[in-house]
Amino acid sequence: MSFMKGDLLSRTRKLVKGLAKAEPVWLKAMEQAPPATFPRAGDKIQTITLPEDVYVKKFYKKYPESKYHDPIKFCAFDPPPSRLFALRVLELKEHGISEEQAMSVADTEYRAEKKAKKQAYKRLKEIAHLQGKRPPPNPYPNPIKEIQAEERKYVRDRFFNPKIHEIVKQKKAEAESFRSGFRGGDW
Repeated sequence: MSFMKGDLLSRTRKLVKGLAKAEPVWLKAMEQAPPATFPRAGDKIQTITLPEDVYVKKFYKKYPESKYHDPIKFCAFDPPPSRLFALRVLELKEHGISEEQAMSVADTEYRAEKKAKKQAYKRLKEIAHLQGKRPPPNPYPNPIKEIQAEERKYVRDRFFNPKIHEIVKQKKAEAESFRSGFRGGDW
C-alpha cells in the first residue's frame, strides 16, 4: 500500500488528495512548519565486533573443544580461555611482536597453563587418596561435562515423574489403536 509510506504529513496529503479523508484543520499549519525529520538507520544493523574477535575465531579453529566455554562472558572474573588467548595476542602485538609469533607465544602459554591445571588436579586427587578421603570435584571441568551435569536431573526425571508415565501410556495406547486399525483390514 503506497499511500501508507512516508511521514504523517505526506500520508495525510495523499489521503486528502485522493478524497479519502476531509482536509483536517491542522494540515495548513503543519505544511507551513513541518515537523523535524530524523535520519533513519540503514537497512542492515552492523554487528558489534571487538578487536580480539579475530583471534577468538582462530583459537576455536585450533581448539574446537573450547567452543563450549561461554565466549560472551568477557567481563567475568574467570574469562574463557579464548578471550584470554586473544587478549594476550593483542598485548604481545602492542609490544611490537609479529602476529604469528604472538599467536605462537600465546598458544604455548595456553597449553602450559592447561597442562599445569591438569597436574594440579592430579596432585589433589593423589593427596586425597593418601588421606583416605574422596577426591575433590574437578576445579577445571570439561564444559561438555558441566552441561551434561546440569541436564542430568531432567534426564533422570523422566523415569520417576508420574506425569511422564501417564504421557507414555497414552502414546502407547494411541500407537496400539493405530496399529490395530491396520490389522482389522479397514483399509
